[in-house]
Amino acid sequence: PGLSYTWIFNNNTLYLQEDSRRFVSQATGNLYLAKVEPWDVGNYTCAVSSAEAQRRVRGPPTALTLRGDGVMGEYEPKIEVRFPETTYAAAGSSVRLECFALGK
Repeated sequence: PGLSYTWIFNNNTLYLQEDSRRFVSQATGNLYLAKVEPWDVGNYTCAVSSAEAQRRVRGPPTALTLRGDGVMGEYEPKIEVRFPETTYAAAGSSVRLECFALGK
């Protein structure tokens, strides 16, 4: 609780919209890209902020490159779900559950 995740692309903070091709899970910090484009190639670095500790930490950069052969690698089609066993919510409040479709 109290953590927030942002991603830095080639030393520039990514400002993501919920409906765009890029999505940052605030539950896990994972960055998801749908339909990678040539301009997505570069270095991605995760930054985790804690409001309580008033601190921000950056991880090491991860390079994204495009394969010329069109092979997806080990990403077989699947639905990835990481729901908690129990989710509590107050009446009238909103609950967000994340589910991702992977593969080609």
